[in-house]
Amino acid sequence: MEFPSLQEVPDWEYENRYAKAGCNPVIGVDEAGRGPLAGPVVVGAVILPKGFSHPKINDSKKLSEKVREAIYDELIEIEDLQWAVSVVEAAEVDELNILKATHAGMARSVEKLGVTPGMCLIDGLPVPNYPFPHEGIVKGDGKSLSIATASILAKVTRDRIMREGAKCYPEYGFERHKGYGTKAHLEALTRHGPCPLHRRSFQPVAQLCLPVDD
Repeated sequence: MEFPSLQEVPDWEYENRYAKAGCNPVIGVDEAGRGPLAGPVVVGAVILPKGFSHPKINDSKKLSEKVREAIYDELIEIEDLQWAVSVVEAAEVDELNILKATHAGMARSVEKLGVTPGMCLIDGLPVPNYPFPHEGIVKGDGKSLSIATASILAKVTRDRIMREGAKCYPEYGFERHKGYGTKAHLEALTRHGPCPLHRRSFQPVAQLCLPVDD
């Protein structure tokens, strides 16, 4: 008889493995915002202090917005927690493509920490030509505590950017859907056309940017 496995929660397994091998510091890296039609990609990078724990930290997608915001406010007040975020704007996403833009943000967020990485733990697949030693961990935000922490910092930073964007472009409802392609967003996009926050290389935004033939 098989019993259901316990819910997986992020822990120190990967961090401890590399720390014991002398690969210090170990940095967790994760992004938020690869899929939306509007707004930036934001990448977080984190070095956790030794012995750090938090009862609610998990993959940011599994947490409510209210819980993420509360954890974020706690994290930034922890003096020996080192963190940085990199914001890749929509125009650069269009210029590079979403994958290259995300990878660029992953490098910049680590660079902003101002340290020489021993190992970077990146959520997802390995990153081609990444300038630092790294391991890609599929679904890493549910396995590595530092990646999960980075995911929260990235997600909350991006959500706040989109709420600010909603003040400039209230007709799109960015404060609600954060730029994702919801029905309400698509209807507003069809009605008003793209705004400067939209990614011109993404469908259906790209279609709406085409010139109309006379």
